[in-house]
Amino acid sequence: MESNTPVEALDASFDLVARQDATETAVEALRGDVDEVKARLDRVSRAAARPVIEGAAASAASIEVKGFVDGYLRMGREAEIKSLSGTAPADGGYAVPREVDALISARLRAISPIRAIAQVVQTGSAGYRKLVTTGGTASGWVSETGARVETATPAFAEIAPPAGELYANPAASQAMLDDAQFDIQSWLADEIAMEFARAEGAAFVNGTGINQPKGFLGAPNAATADAARPFGTLQFLASGNATGFDTAPELKLIDLVHALKSGHRQGASWVMNAKTLAVVRKLKATDGSFLWQPGLVEGQPNRLLGYPVIEAEDMPDIAANALPIAFGNFRAGYLIAERSATSILRDPFTNKPFVHFYATKRIGGQVLDSDAIKLLKISA
Repeated sequence: MESNTPVEALDASFDLVARQDATETAVEALRGDVDEVKARLDRVSRAAARPVIEGAAASAASIEVKGFVDGYLRMGREAEIKSLSGTAPADGGYAVPREVDALISARLRAISPIRAIAQVVQTGSAGYRKLVTTGGTASGWVSETGARVETATPAFAEIAPPAGELYANPAASQAMLDDAQFDIQSWLADEIAMEFARAEGAAFVNGTGINQPKGFLGAPNAATADAARPFGTLQFLASGNATGFDTAPELKLIDLVHALKSGHRQGASWVMNAKTLAVVRKLKATDGSFLWQPGLVEGQPNRLLGYPVIEAEDMPDIAANALPIAFGNFRAGYLIAERSATSILRDPFTNKPFVHFYATKRIGGQVLDSDAIKLLKISA
């Protein structure tokens, strides 16, 4: 067995020392990297813990809204909002940012009675169509080895809510717009929401379906029960008096409630105007108790026979052959289809020195399930 020479032993010692030095250098470099990462994390943590200075961390959405409000609405600078959408003034105005449109929609839901209880869908095109079944799928019982005969195919009906373009045209003077204290965003949302709510509220109840939604009172109605009525025809119950209620109006209201299927009674509401409501609030049961039950907590709706009451001023008054009271599950019974974006066109030329804001939105509506809404008709 050969032994290492002194020179070879010395070389091996140098190699060992070199490897140790390289290892220590690598460890030190790794420690430096770890320390740098820790320092970065500490800086990020301190930055996240600092209180946000107002205006210093504005999001892209808030910048977009500010550009739309201060640039276009106040000053008419169209170049600042061309990135918002593909629409242009020639097409009817610019689509408002989502934050502003959501503000308008929230106020619409708060002040438009039928919208608050109906089914609302957002569409990306002018038209909207939906297939609904008018009869359930047939079924049957058989033994374990018995033959399965073909069952009947359910029938379908197409719902295509008539639509129209709803518009509002509020105006403000240029001096008001130049005033930095004037909250143009809230003012414009309030004005548009109020005008839209007034117009659509009337259409959802009495709309003709010609360039506007078709209201639920505009649908055909008959006294026949659910199984015997054509699809799309609402059922009415007669009041028992040619010009008003009969001697026991509370019984007619109870009959109206139970004319609705039990599944639809979950989530049902009464709809009537203030004059009819004044009459109904005076009705008493045989024991002398009022049928009307006021909401005990702020924000809770008033109730009639246990169901919330919605005041819709476009409902007719109590009169011969009128339909002053509706009861039903409107989320299942009435469909509102609307384009998701509201467009606004700034018009400083038509009525100087006022600046008009021409806002448009396409909205449609129609009875969806005619079994889900019942009417009380004033007739003998």
